[in-house]
Amino acid sequence: MLSVTLFASALALSANAYPRVVPGLGAQGLLVNTDRGAPFYDAICAQIDKATSLETSVFYPGERAYEEDISHRTSSSTQHAKCSVRPHTAADVSVILKIVGSTRIPFAVKCGGHASNPGFSSTTGVHISMSRFSEVTYDPSSETAVIGGGLVWDEVYAALAPYHVSIAGGRKAGVGVAGFTLGGGYSWLTNQYGLAVDTVVAYELVKPTGDIVTVTQESDPGLFFGLKGGMNNFGIVTRFTFKTFPQGRVWGGLILFKSLNIPAVTAATAAFSESVIDPKAAIITSYTALPGEPGISLHLFYDGPTPPAGIFDDFLAIPYYAKDVSTRDFLSFVKVFPSAATYGYRGIFHGLAVAQYTPKILDAIANETVFWSSRLKELGAADIDYGVQPFLPTVFTHGTYGSSAYPPSRGKSLCPLNLYFAWSDKRFDVVFHEVARQSITHLREVALSEGQDVANAAVYPNYAIYDTPLEELYGDTVLALRALKVSVDPDNVMGLAGGFKF
Repeated sequence: MLSVTLFASALALSANAYPRVVPGLGAQGLLVNTDRGAPFYDAICAQIDKATSLETSVFYPGERAYEEDISHRTSSSTQHAKCSVRPHTAADVSVILKIVGSTRIPFAVKCGGHASNPGFSSTTGVHISMSRFSEVTYDPSSETAVIGGGLVWDEVYAALAPYHVSIAGGRKAGVGVAGFTLGGGYSWLTNQYGLAVDTVVAYELVKPTGDIVTVTQESDPGLFFGLKGGMNNFGIVTRFTFKTFPQGRVWGGLILFKSLNIPAVTAATAAFSESVIDPKAAIITSYTALPGEPGISLHLFYDGPTPPAGIFDDFLAIPYYAKDVSTRDFLSFVKVFPSAATYGYRGIFHGLAVAQYTPKILDAIANETVFWSSRLKELGAADIDYGVQPFLPTVFTHGTYGSSAYPPSRGKSLCPLNLYFAWSDKRFDVVFHEVARQSITHLREVALSEGQDVANAAVYPNYAIYDTPLEELYGDTVLALRALKVSVDPDNVMGLAGGFKF
């Protein structure tokens, strides 16, 4: 078990003991706004307002639209920008990028606001909200759909439902299309069709230079590779063209278990991970600790109205205290999960990749949940969640080797783990961040101790904490991605925005 030294020191933290803040920098080295009334910044916002189309809007602090634009699921991801901008077209985005590039003002691009890393989709400069890029156009002849870069996935599923098709998209309501896809994208349909990046056939991209291009495997294979998991390094994607897949009614939902039944759910999860090979079946076993006792939130999914006997029987035989499982449409299924339960709290994600969820690893995860929930509750922890996500060994075979920035290698399958902490007091940000790092390090050591070859396993970028080294996300492809970044963005315009940077 991890040392409690960190916890002891955490309890001693106070406003005076909190890490020193350098003017212009936050405690984590993030830009903060120390001069919100600077005329230079206001002039740039006014310049954007004047140079873009009449359909583009610029909002300022105090306006409701501004507050909507800058808000995030986790309040610690929100910064106060000089202004927010809602561009109307790719041409407007081009104008904005040229202005921020020439003035060197920090900027951010936000779609759904689900990012937990501070500063990744927020800024003290110009905040670009993609909310007006809301197109959903289905083409039955090509079995593809053009999706605007400002939508969240539940909006996409609702728009495609009349056509009885869907996309390998986000698994919970409120997750943005752009960030999810640019980071790789694990879906309920991934076992069948691959990651989201494996199903993208074209990107409409505004390059950092302002050029507007359609990027495909045929038009620019190098840039196409980089956009598939390389996040926001190569410009701003305004539209995605995805493959679609037939979508009927599904079976599944949510079951909640109390701490007494954690061992039984753990055993069922290990058995599912080892033996279930039906690609239509998927689960997320979340070891949680809301204020109160630890427990498990179990997400069950089958891509069909009724699962075959034996797949979920072990789970369904365990006593529960709440259950919402039925045959339903896909959108209804996605909305079952309470993605906004801790909306407005401070929060952080971190991630780990394992080869398989064995009983030993699952026991270690359960122990981490109990250990840290008992200690962090005194620091105002609102939620502690370790999301276990088994996938089939074939999960990476839906794309060819070297076809995407993430995963950097497709030679062996990996299963992601998502750690999520939520809390209320900003004084303890650094504590929760460090606990997340220590807990993931400990769990990686557990996996290594039983012989899993995961020392250099790529962490899913959308789960990785902000200071994760690029090599842990992209492996040996980092040098190639850096060279691509320089060729696409010679003036490092995208370096003015947050995120993992090549």
